[in-house]
Amino acid sequence: MKKNIAITISFFLVQGIIHNLGHPVTPSFVRALGIPDFMFGVFFASMSFGLMIGGPIWGILGDNGKKKNFIVIGLVMYSIGQFGFGYAGNQYIMMFFRFFSGLGVVAASTLLISHIIEISEKKDRAKHLAFSAAAMTLGGSIGYYLGGFIGTNEFMVEILNITSYSKIFLFQALLNILYAGYVYYAFVDSKFDIQVLKKPSILQSFKEITQIKPSLLLFLISLTFMTIGAINLSKYMDVYFNDLGYDPQQLGTFVFVTGIVSVIASIFIVPLFARFKKQIFAISVIQLLSAAIVFYVFRASNFLLVVYTIYMIYVVFKAVYQPLEQNYISLNAKEGNFGKVMGVRQSFLSIGMVIGPLLGGFLYEKSPLLLFDSSAMMFLIGVFLLGFVYLIKKSNQKSN
Repeated sequence: MKKNIAITISFFLVQGIIHNLGHPVTPSFVRALGIPDFMFGVFFASMSFGLMIGGPIWGILGDNGKKKNFIVIGLVMYSIGQFGFGYAGNQYIMMFFRFFSGLGVVAASTLLISHIIEISEKKDRAKHLAFSAAAMTLGGSIGYYLGGFIGTNEFMVEILNITSYSKIFLFQALLNILYAGYVYYAFVDSKFDIQVLKKPSILQSFKEITQIKPSLLLFLISLTFMTIGAINLSKYMDVYFNDLGYDPQQLGTFVFVTGIVSVIASIFIVPLFARFKKQIFAISVIQLLSAAIVFYVFRASNFLLVVYTIYMIYVVFKAVYQPLEQNYISLNAKEGNFGKVMGVRQSFLSIGMVIGPLLGGFLYEKSPLLLFDSSAMMFLIGVFLLGFVYLIKKSNQKSN
């Protein structure tokens, strides 16, 4: 593996660790402030709204070169947002800081993905995207575990003088500044960043976004529905663990295990799926099976046993799905425009991340089972839309 690719994958790992430190303590932190449970979804939706707006902007800016500078600026914004969220103490001000965090962090989320695409050979692209996703997932799992451990372990609480969960967010913000420094000194430009070409203006780039192909647009809409299902599963699993009486450390341990499973799947299973020419079909099968698993898991009597066994099959499918959809989208982008296309992808993801928690908060208050069933339904709607993507591509092939 080339040094440039290895360094970029390391960014995903470090980012995954740092950016997930606050997640396992957030439900307890919000409740300790006396803030209603439904605000948990609102906070996440606020951050996702920042991701939705920022994705195309950072992507277009990154396509004009100097990705490193934009990533660093975004990471500094994220640190400010996390610090503000931890110390604001007012739910409405906290909403603003969550939005600001999302607006900043999406620079790294978008530009690192476009960068790994740019520096990879087309035949290795899906594999390198899988490794990047695995690094992010593993880092996220480690971050979850460390966040729960630091927030609940008596020794760590005493050593770090953690008198409230707010200090976890301060700790996270400071570590993120160090990560921004690592990116600044270790990021290696791609040929698209250093070559001298006349780039389109930002306004022209936004106009080009409206000219997206119908098949890709429909694929992105299906991605939004699948994201609604996946994000509600991910975020309300945190709340569900809390409601069942499990503490942040137990939640962190569970997420750590899901990370290990995802890494194994990304290394050994994704390369097999990446060889399939009919990736739309592969994605559809993955989502259908995921829906079936979700329908079963939350009806099972022994929850802890089932989430550590059957649910892990869903985790494997999710690990396979992400690099496949990223690779499919990249194949529909012109060289030098990967940032813009990945920024648009991020916006469609973020729409799902906004709608999901807002809808999820309402559904979860009615019934946790209703929420999880709705996630499975979102997967099925996504598959239905992929059927139309397949038909459009088939029609275009015949006409050509």
